[in-house]
Amino acid sequence: MTEPARFDRGHTDDLMTFLAASPTPYHAVANAAERLEKAGFRQVAETDAWDGTSGGKYVLRGGAIVAWYVPEGAAPHTPFRIVGAHTDSPNLRVKPLPDTGAHGWRQVAVEIYGGPLLNSWLDRDLGIAGRLTLRDGSTRLVNVDRPLLRVPQLAIHLDRSVTADGLKLDKQRHMQPVWGLGRDVRDGDLIAFLEETAGIPAGEVTGWDLMTHSVEPPAYLGRDHELLAGPRMDNLLSVHAGTAALAAVASSSSQPASIPVLAAFDHEENGSQSDTGADGPLLGNVLERSVFARGGSYEDRARAFAGTVCLSSDTGHAVHPNYAERHDPTHHPRVNGGPILKVNVNNRYATDGSGRAEFTAACEAADVPFQSFVSNNSMPCGTTIGPITAARHGIKTVDIGVAILSMHSVRELCGADDPFLLAGALTAFLER
Repeated sequence: MTEPARFDRGHTDDLMTFLAASPTPYHAVANAAERLEKAGFRQVAETDAWDGTSGGKYVLRGGAIVAWYVPEGAAPHTPFRIVGAHTDSPNLRVKPLPDTGAHGWRQVAVEIYGGPLLNSWLDRDLGIAGRLTLRDGSTRLVNVDRPLLRVPQLAIHLDRSVTADGLKLDKQRHMQPVWGLGRDVRDGDLIAFLEETAGIPAGEVTGWDLMTHSVEPPAYLGRDHELLAGPRMDNLLSVHAGTAALAAVASSSSQPASIPVLAAFDHEENGSQSDTGADGPLLGNVLERSVFARGGSYEDRARAFAGTVCLSSDTGHAVHPNYAERHDPTHHPRVNGGPILKVNVNNRYATDGSGRAEFTAACEAADVPFQSFVSNNSMPCGTTIGPITAARHGIKTVDIGVAILSMHSVRELCGADDPFLLAGALTAFLER
């Protein structure tokens, strides 16, 4: 192991800006696209014919983005090097009929998305953000980034059993936020409020994909500011690092030997089975069309995929000081110890020995330390887009990430050095 690289406060400051500006997957991909545009990338439409010119390009679809950089002189069979990530996080999402309430309180009806730590959403100042669809089929992003809603916790005086039995929350009855007062619930109030907020004429919004978020901004934490607390680090931390790495490689004076790619998918937290998820056709379609646009054949496509490697980058578990027994006794990833290599022999992660060698080479090239993670044999192991990507596309895939605490909380915790270290490893991987 080498000593950690110099901590770049600028990178982590920029991550904090990215997290705060990306309350939903739709905002996250818009912000990633804006950063790539500044690095010379241009958007291409899936409905248009693609050309085989070199340079940076990207596709946006809902809450997903796939971006790639074609070096000068790239052959049709040139392999890809992919950084995979996901844009979604567990949260509370607005139902189709959102206006509800009881006993003089106005409330917003929400559905639980993914597997959030429900208690972390209690007594938080929440905003609301997402995508509005208009009558003409166009979409608009909206973000009310101020205290608007709150899920109030029951006072201990009214439930003394909490002390002995712990907090027990019913997802339907106990998680509906309040956002005002009034005995008469009026259908259409929430959408009318968002139309006014977004400057959209009344009655023009006919569809919506809305979700709540904590409005508390990311912040450094600890005596020496060595920790970072913030929302949606699972997995916008990886999306930000992957975007920075791809932009750096595309802006470098030296041309990469492979075609570097960023693939940030939606819906990982509920199985990835959607047209914008890793289990959908989006990535394969983009890679194939890139091959064919450069004059390639099916044989070229097969050769390119056979030489392709994907780093599936997602957050993982740092050893918890209060629950160390929940971790494998010989694998204790620590924050600020560098990215983690995730291994599971039952293919919950896609890493094998050759994948470890790929990641080792990237970390050595970047002078970045890394750690290994496996689950305690007595505990179930989570999974990622890694095995899905490997199986769906026949692509060698390696699962990595950054070790954090409070995963799936409304506010997660990582080491302030680790985002910079991850970005360095991803840049070296894409350059190889």
